[in-house]
Amino acid sequence: MNEKKLLNRSEVDPSLTWDLTKIFPTVDDYEDLLSTFPERSRLIQDTFKDNLLTPEKIIECLEQYETLLVDVYKANAYAFLSSSVDETDEENQQRVAKAQMVFAKVFGNLSFVESELKEADEKKLSSAISLTGRYNEYLKDLLRQKPYKLHPDVEKTLVELSPVFDAPYQIYNQAKLADLSFPSFTVKGIEHPLSFVLFENDYQMEPEKDLRREAFSVFSKELRKYRNTMAGTYLSKLQEEKILSDLRGFNSVFDYLLFEQKVDRSLYDRQIDLIMSELAPHMRRYAKLLQQEHGLEQMTYADLKISIDPDYDPKISIEESKEYVKGALSILGEDYLNLVMAAYDERWIDFAQNTGKSTGGFCASVYGQNSYILLSWSGLMSEVFTLVHELGHAAHFMLSSEEVSLLEQDPSMYFVEAPSTINELFLTNYLMKKSSDPRFKRWVLSSMVANTYYHNFVTHLLEATYQREVYKLIDRGESVHANTLDRLKRKALEDFWGEDVHLNEGAELTWMRQPHYYDGLYPYTYSAGLTVATEVNQRILIEGKTAVQDWIKVLKAGGTLEPVGLSRLAGIDITTDRPLRNTIAYIGSLIDEIDELTKEIHRQSTQ
Repeated sequence: MNEKKLLNRSEVDPSLTWDLTKIFPTVDDYEDLLSTFPERSRLIQDTFKDNLLTPEKIIECLEQYETLLVDVYKANAYAFLSSSVDETDEENQQRVAKAQMVFAKVFGNLSFVESELKEADEKKLSSAISLTGRYNEYLKDLLRQKPYKLHPDVEKTLVELSPVFDAPYQIYNQAKLADLSFPSFTVKGIEHPLSFVLFENDYQMEPEKDLRREAFSVFSKELRKYRNTMAGTYLSKLQEEKILSDLRGFNSVFDYLLFEQKVDRSLYDRQIDLIMSELAPHMRRYAKLLQQEHGLEQMTYADLKISIDPDYDPKISIEESKEYVKGALSILGEDYLNLVMAAYDERWIDFAQNTGKSTGGFCASVYGQNSYILLSWSGLMSEVFTLVHELGHAAHFMLSSEEVSLLEQDPSMYFVEAPSTINELFLTNYLMKKSSDPRFKRWVLSSMVANTYYHNFVTHLLEATYQREVYKLIDRGESVHANTLDRLKRKALEDFWGEDVHLNEGAELTWMRQPHYYDGLYPYTYSAGLTVATEVNQRILIEGKTAVQDWIKVLKAGGTLEPVGLSRLAGIDITTDRPLRNTIAYIGSLIDEIDELTKEIHRQSTQ
């Protein structure tokens, strides 16, 4: 059996896991706090329901409302984080299920707050806004939502039904991480284990062609067995969004989902259309370059994640990663650097690889405390890029929690990936200064293209392209099933890669591999955030300290500005297509440079 054996959670080194005792010292402490929520929410309801008669009462209510929400989100984070590292643990699953029921009741009790404020006279809300600087943007946003409000009793019912609305995502995760199992497979007489995590984190980057392609084939064959179940699960989420869109009076599902992001349809469509048409030729050139360097007769979809120079892709230990993080992020100043470096000593990060663990990486923040980052450390440079990315999320939310209310902390989804992806660019800037050796420089640039830009401008953008077609069908009142989803996903891949990349059987099943579809129009925002990040990175390289100071202001602002305002504070104008076109041109220039470095490397090898 190959050495890529995945451990059970109980077998991993505790030093590689995060320390959730900083949230709650014990499970009993968590349970004790959770048990107080129903009564605390009822007390707020009894005190303020039908009593938000003055601006002063509104502010008093919001203060108590926020205090309770801080504790609720803290408990929610604890339950979610405990579960995310081992979806096979029944105790974790029961804890999450119990918490969801409690939260549904709590938010049902508290639903009157927003319902009554949306019903309130605008003059009264304006007076409340003038009383405090803490809830201004929150109250202004409620004014913005007034046209789409429902009867308070309906709003309460919808909140209490949240566990049902969350069910599709929970079912998807259970199917993917707990139920879906993969057989081992044999290549050249050697048996290899397979799991979701092993495929996503290892096999699709495997340098050896036969092993990589066979892993893709076996992985896809097993996925196919679950496609109807996963399609049905996804359809239930789509139907929920369509029903809520119609109930609230939006013209389309797109308008409903973009309303919360505070951007209009033109920004959404532009992001997808320009990248599909103008980035595709650059990425096809990159695919051809990979094909040439690996001596492949045919470039297939299963080959797209390989490194251009796998023999030069060094293994990086967790300890060694500290040097890269420190070197990359010191550009943002001592305070920022000290904040993120605490992640190591204070164990904010779960590095372990184990069965049942969520795939990919994410950051979850606890308001007023530190953040938590999930990884499955493989020791490749791609993991360092993921680490600095998630540290960007961590610092963003920790800095904003020091400055703004919990009710105003979350930025628009359109902007949320900018503070994370920019850190990947800083990492590349740092690495490029370490050596003038052409092979090293090519490795650095290809790491950024293959990780930062491929992940955000290709993988997630192709999700967004496919997703847009799905929502068009839903808007027309049509249904979608597994065959429909396969067809739409395959078409998105064909449109982008053309004849330069052969789509293996199973490529169309890529829609089954990502959870982003259960969070509205999330996929396209990765490229939107990275567009802002690319422009800000260039500004920092040119202007230095002034641009850095502006960026720190943006991070501290949280959700107190809409995406256009946050971008403007960073010195970027996203109302035009210039930032996106600049970013696409920049990606093209990186591929040009990789191509030239490759030629130089070959010249040196023949001398």
